[in-house]
Amino acid sequence: MKLSQFKFKLPEELVALEPPFRSFENEDGTVDKIYRRDECRLMIVHRKSQTIDMFRKDADGNDTEDYLIFRDIAGYFDEGDTFIFNDTKVFPARLFGTKEKTDAKIEVFLLRELNEELRLWDVLVEPARKIRIGNKLFFDEDGPMVAEVIDNTTSRGRTLRFLYDCPHDEFKRELFALGSAPLPRYIIDHRDPTPEDMENFQTIYARHEGAVTTPSSGLHFSRELMKRLEIRGINFAFVTVHCSLGNFEGIEVEDLTKHKMSSEQMIISAEACDIVNRAKQEGHHICAVGVSTARATETAVGTDGLLKEYDGWTNKFIFPPYEFGVADCLIANFYHPESTMLMTTAAFGGYDIVMEAYKQAIKHGYKFGCYGDALLIIDD
Repeated sequence: MKLSQFKFKLPEELVALEPPFRSFENEDGTVDKIYRRDECRLMIVHRKSQTIDMFRKDADGNDTEDYLIFRDIAGYFDEGDTFIFNDTKVFPARLFGTKEKTDAKIEVFLLRELNEELRLWDVLVEPARKIRIGNKLFFDEDGPMVAEVIDNTTSRGRTLRFLYDCPHDEFKRELFALGSAPLPRYIIDHRDPTPEDMENFQTIYARHEGAVTTPSSGLHFSRELMKRLEIRGINFAFVTVHCSLGNFEGIEVEDLTKHKMSSEQMIISAEACDIVNRAKQEGHHICAVGVSTARATETAVGTDGLLKEYDGWTNKFIFPPYEFGVADCLIANFYHPESTMLMTTAAFGGYDIVMEAYKQAIKHGYKFGCYGDALLIIDD
């Protein structure tokens, strides 16, 4: 397929800048927000019948005027069905420092730690033109956190050595205390990160630190919803994919077969394989929660259609046409035009019906992006 087939006009006001919330006005006139991650809207795409649902049904099966919300998802699954979650944990990757002598403000985006002992980190810097090998950056006016640029890796990429002499755990704690949630550029170009973002931009089941962006489809799950699913007899399997910025990199070729994805580290345990494969062999639904999870399971699926243990990296890029081997259901968000996540969603549900769903989403004012609304593709 071609890149231009995934181009559409997304009104700026439909990009969600924060999660769903309810507002309460206090006696003093101030307003508090209570975030409700499972109250975003939910759209259903039925893959076999090629139909779309947006509204709750009445007793006779007719549409009401009430939109489906995410917690309604429990009603689409039965005992024995299995959800596969990505349990990566986001760390506060965005820092701001000042350049030695000039005091120029520099954004530093932490990508990954290269060497614990030497305090080496792979980072992106902005504006990159001001940062050269040998420059020093100061991150806390009154504190000791200083970094030296020791290498150029890409046009914006640098290797930093943090000059901080202390035990590694203390160093990480102090470093992360200076950072903020690594929100996508389409959010921070319109507002500053808040302390609440570090919680809101994290799934409730996050366990393994290493992601610099969140597996956003998992943000909709609340503890209450997870308990409802558990009571319903639905199984949970957890894999780990440390989401990178690769999904946000622009595609510069019209022919999608020529696009190369950045690699992401992933781990699939024997326990996860046992849960998924048992459900699959018993004829139950397997639901991949998010595009990162779908890419991981397709990286590790065997020719027999069963999930295999895996500990390594994946740069798998999925776009139509593609036949999935593990999951028969997918939970996704509404993604930006020409994004790799949209392409994987279209590969799963079918290009025509998914693009029609996006057309309806814009018409009905659904919210796009990591804090936006959700799309469930089911195999019926």
